[in-house]
Amino acid sequence: VHLVESGGGLVQAGGSLRLSCAASGSTYSITNMGWYRQAPGKMRELVATISAGDGGAYYADSVKGRFTISGDNARDTWYLQMSSLNPQDTAVYNCYAELRGSLYYVWGQGTQVTVSS
Repeated sequence: VHLVESGGGLVQAGGSLRLSCAASGSTYSITNMGWYRQAPGKMRELVATISAGDGGAYYADSVKGRFTISGDNARDTWYLQMSSLNPQDTAVYNCYAELRGSLYYVWGQGTQVTVSS
């Protein structure tokens, strides 16, 4: 499985961005998808995950009510819609996929999200 991310950029506080993560390869083996983020000097944080099976989602408390994760199984693409962004959301966002039968995640290349005040 190979993941390609897109959609990061610079946005003003209060604005919105949508990240995409397109999967290719043996996508049938994906069980869960999600995004982590890491800001300079901070620990990596799990932002959101979604089950490829039933669509069940998890959100970190810091983004709950502002971010929405979704998937388009027909396109093997997942999305992270981010709204009401604030400077604390500034980070490199990495999508990942969990694969059936594997102990390891597959990672996207990462995309920078910068929120200006």
